[in-house]
Amino acid sequence: MAVKLEDRPIDQVREEVIDQLIYNYSHAVISAEAFERRLDQAMAANSNEVLVELVADLDLKADIDYKSQKHAQFKPHYSHSSDNESLQLRSILGSNERSGQWVVPKEIHLTNCLGSIELDFSEAIFQHQHVTIYVNCILGSDEIYVPEHVNVVSKLFSVIGSVENKSVALNKGQGPTITIEGNVWLGSVEIKVKRTMKEKFISFANSLKASWKEMNKVQ
Repeated sequence: MAVKLEDRPIDQVREEVIDQLIYNYSHAVISAEAFERRLDQAMAANSNEVLVELVADLDLKADIDYKSQKHAQFKPHYSHSSDNESLQLRSILGSNERSGQWVVPKEIHLTNCLGSIELDFSEAIFQHQHVTIYVNCILGSDEIYVPEHVNVVSKLFSVIGSVENKSVALNKGQGPTITIEGNVWLGSVEIKVKRTMKEKFISFANSLKASWKEMNKVQ
């Protein structure tokens, strides 16, 4: 016997509804405006009844191929290699950046004096479930970008400086954890999400729609 709708976990129902919205939009069943409007409503809904009503008029259901593509797009990237156990980024009166697709070691050391450092985990490949960043920022600026599935624990000590943690962890059970330790002297450290989950959903939906159109042209 199926579990009653009101007794199902709301996060599970929300995920299914968002999947159905993306799938129907990617197959040109609903317009971009309707998709974004319903997506906003799905992300804000606080009851299962409101969620299922958003897709009551949509017949298409996400298939196995969709779920495979979603898994590749949204799940954390892990590597079993552990060759590099630490990374040093230094900036003195200059700038330093690590971004793109790179392998994350167990420890990262940021040394910044009157400069700027950007550390971007948006496309990074994790080797470890727990990563530690050691910060020493003096009169400098550090920006750390994390995906929404990554947990962040900040243990920074600030002296006449600024520390902002704007990260959001939506999938705490599966995502890696980054612990940030160290000192900020007359400088700033900002931890934030580069792209929101809504932006990722829209980007994913648009990529699926483009693929579906291309496939239909070939046929």
